[in-house]
Amino acid sequence: MKRWLAVIPLVGIVALVVFAAMRLGDVAGRSLAEGGQSSEYRPSALVGQQIPETVLPMLTGDKAGPGVLDLKTAGVGKPMLVNVFASWCAPCKIEHPKLMELKARGVAVVGVAWKDDPIATRRFLDELGDPYSMVLVDQEGRAGLDLGITGAPETFAVDAMGKVVAKSSGPLINDAEIEAMVAAIQAPPRPLPTATTR
Repeated sequence: MKRWLAVIPLVGIVALVVFAAMRLGDVAGRSLAEGGQSSEYRPSALVGQQIPETVLPMLTGDKAGPGVLDLKTAGVGKPMLVNVFASWCAPCKIEHPKLMELKARGVAVVGVAWKDDPIATRRFLDELGDPYSMVLVDQEGRAGLDLGITGAPETFAVDAMGKVVAKSSGPLINDAEIEAMVAAIQAPPRPLPTATTR
């Protein structure tokens, strides 16, 4: 009987930890930083800033390199989504069909293979399809640090000027969120102020 009495507080503590973890996951789940302050969205420090110029090797076959490219010029002066993913990431597999749909629509998606082996990355893309215009290899997690990610997947909407205009944390599967991300990168840049003469 005493043994059962000792187990009851332990079960309560475990339940409390699980509940707290679930609540934190809800708050940190998905964030499109352009908008409201609801618990579903949280701002990103990068929104409104230039995407970091982190230089990474490009995935060539199942190897990293020999070519290298920085995140900022990966869009070649055009708007893009930067999707941080990994072959070992289960939520990345969940969002993958949506990324394939974006590719079919002509939306440029640059992949950053985060803390992944290039051989595993290539196998992942061969198995599920390759939605990316290019894949940069971030085996050491440098780009992840520069982008300030908390895990994979995360997606950044980057306009033609290289500015991060929105961010999504977690799998990109909600159609409304996807459309908001696409609209954010397709919005025309504001014209530069011009001097007026009288």
